[in-house]
Amino acid sequence: MDLKEIQNLIKFVSNSGVAEVKLETGDIKITIRTTLEGNSPDITYVQQAPMQQTVPVQQVAAAPVVTTTAPAIDDNAKYVTIKSPMIGTFYRKPAPDKPTFVEVGATIAKGDVLCVVEAMKLFNEIEAEITGKIVKILVDDMSPVEFDQPLFLVDPS
Repeated sequence: MDLKEIQNLIKFVSNSGVAEVKLETGDIKITIRTTLEGNSPDITYVQQAPMQQTVPVQQVAAAPVVTTTAPAIDDNAKYVTIKSPMIGTFYRKPAPDKPTFVEVGATIAKGDVLCVVEAMKLFNEIEAEITGKIVKILVDDMSPVEFDQPLFLVDPS
């Protein structure tokens, strides 16, 4: 199971309203737990079972990209904030010798890759959940990011 399939599974489960899903295939065990609205955000744990030799179990916390509007009291109220779904390192490019995914002023569509967040040697592509225009990039390239930290401001109009 590749990362894209796992991300699609997370999106499907979070939209279905199911409280918990467990999936075991080969050496991969995935548990996705969701909570009712108003409680804490969705959390996904991915564990790779040990091979024949003793290998430490890996856990990767991930959640779908969360988009919310900023508080109405500031100038950014009309923009949508795209936040980090996990703790990791923020990268604006797929590789050091490649161009950035997006720049300020770029028009994006739902599903476009905006950046990569590296967590435990896994590079997770963060996709746009809305169509709009990048107004501001809030994080520097190769900077550590926290869960739910704002990454981009997008003008949906």
